[in-house]
Amino acid sequence: MVGILNCAIITNEGNYTLTSLTLEEAKEILVNKKIISAVGHKSTAQILTQLLGVEVKENRIEFSQEIGQICVVFKLNARIPEGKILTKEEIETVGYSFKKLVRNS
Repeated sequence: MVGILNCAIITNEGNYTLTSLTLEEAKEILVNKKIISAVGHKSTAQILTQLLGVEVKENRIEFSQEIGQICVVFKLNARIPEGKILTKEEIETVGYSFKKLVRNS
């Protein structure tokens, strides 16, 4: 199961690898995979659904990454003020990148 996160968070002790992805590489990771979303904001889930071409649900869960599990991370290019929920347009203005987070051990 591939995780989708809206920040690069280390949820367990272990050895992790974080690498940059293009949008196309992020899409490839998700093709024909079961997905678990840990994206807690509706606007972020909506833009990820549009960008990635898969349904990304708003899901405020406590995520725990397993050994060997891959997560696609959506990273905003700026720190957002506490409590601010961005619209799709604001997310596009701020900008973003994708990362691949793998728990190795």
